[in-house]
Amino acid sequence: MSIRSALLSAVAGAALVGASGLAAAQDRTFIFASVSTPVGFDTDRWLSGTLESAVNVYEGLTKHGVKKDASGRDVIDADKVEPHMAESWTQTEGGKVVTYRIKKGVKSHFGNELTAHDVVNSWDMARDRKLVGNFMITVGRVAKVEAVSDSEVKFTLGTGNNIFPRILTTIFPALIDSKIQKENATADDKWATKWQEKATAGFGPYHLESVKAGEGATFIANRNYFADKPYYSRVVYREVPSPATRAALVKSAQIHYADQMPIQQLVDLIKDRNVKVDSVPGTGAATLRMNPNLKPFDDIRVRKAVQLAFDYEAAGEAVFRGLGERSWSILAPAHGEAYIESQKVNTDLAAARKLLSEAGHANGIDIQLEYTDNWWWEESLAIQAKDALAKAGIRVDLKRIPRTEMNSRRAIGKRDLPFFPHLANAFVLAPAYAFYLSAHTQGSSNVNDYKSPEFDRIVDEMIGETNPARANQLSHEAQRIHANDSTFVISHFPKTYAVTVPCITGWLWYPHDRLVWKHLSCTERRG
Repeated sequence: MSIRSALLSAVAGAALVGASGLAAAQDRTFIFASVSTPVGFDTDRWLSGTLESAVNVYEGLTKHGVKKDASGRDVIDADKVEPHMAESWTQTEGGKVVTYRIKKGVKSHFGNELTAHDVVNSWDMARDRKLVGNFMITVGRVAKVEAVSDSEVKFTLGTGNNIFPRILTTIFPALIDSKIQKENATADDKWATKWQEKATAGFGPYHLESVKAGEGATFIANRNYFADKPYYSRVVYREVPSPATRAALVKSAQIHYADQMPIQQLVDLIKDRNVKVDSVPGTGAATLRMNPNLKPFDDIRVRKAVQLAFDYEAAGEAVFRGLGERSWSILAPAHGEAYIESQKVNTDLAAARKLLSEAGHANGIDIQLEYTDNWWWEESLAIQAKDALAKAGIRVDLKRIPRTEMNSRRAIGKRDLPFFPHLANAFVLAPAYAFYLSAHTQGSSNVNDYKSPEFDRIVDEMIGETNPARANQLSHEAQRIHANDSTFVISHFPKTYAVTVPCITGWLWYPHDRLVWKHLSCTERRG
């Protein structure tokens, strides 16, 4: 069967009609084409397609507000946390105890109502498994989670902090229907981990109906969803490995959304009137990281020389094809007033050579840059760096290594990569979280093993700081310290793109950089 036949068969009656999108139908189907079929649905174990699916199945007790940006588009308000599955909350003991009252009528697709016991179960599971959810427990300073009653859940924190409320806007830990989970648990698998790999039981807008390896998955709207019903009652998640094929399918309106499109296709798609391409910078910048504990990067003059020798303008054109946005800090502008342009470094070959000479490398220096394929831009950025740095006498030996090796060598306890690409995307819109993630000694994405007691002290203080003005002041200070230590070559935001047929409206960017289906609808073009 052809790809087109397979797609149209999967739609089950809700057909696409030309470039204008879907015909009006009561049972509307959205077709999402990605690289591969989702491999698992456990939010604590990220596999291909896990997050793309999970952010549409699970939701938080709270959510971020939405505001208009300068262009009039809806964007997430990083400073505003609103009720969602919880209708209200109270803080006592200086913010160290936060009690949430769960909204009535929040039900899973199975009809079970969300209770405080479900919340406790999810957080207990995260703590026990010590994976992604447990990182949120650590950074949010969560000491204890207790059910006060069926409708009230109490969080006791080690210190009142501004990260914790924002963590509850995420799906980490995911709030699971514990009745269904326990039905699938065994003596050897008390958290039903094996079941979670192939099924979902959330309280969010969608529910996994079926999945077939090599073909795709089908999601249906949660028949009991407590908030506004989604426009699309069904989502067909199709496996289409070829980016050229995904591009062709969205151009011909055989799919609604083409996921993970490489920059080469994006350049062409932006020009095509049959396709709509929207974008935001996101929170993750493409960086080259230098480990200050390993030679020759233990000398700050070498690190600064590398920063000055890098050709940022050339990278913007050659790597990001003019579509990226220059980054000027370890923090992203999405964090609002907490952000400053702290690392205003531009290419200066003469200054780079001078620093190298002062560091004892008057005849230049040989370094190695290791990279893999975790991100589409890695190899091209590495090649561009090699060419640029050579002009300052920095001779770069490029070495491509397997993804498994790269990931293991970036892990806590090892971190033996001297010079390599990395991108850290902050899923929680709190500056202290972003700092902790990427550069705190205990941060899971502090992959270049940056160590600064003063930076750690400021970030730790930020986590416990509830006064916005003081928190912003600390944020500015943290950015300056990190910039002065010169361990990142900060290039561009690769951006997050939404590639859709023209009728699609409602795309709203989230910090997790995945498409949230419930906001989408189709507005037919007339005339």
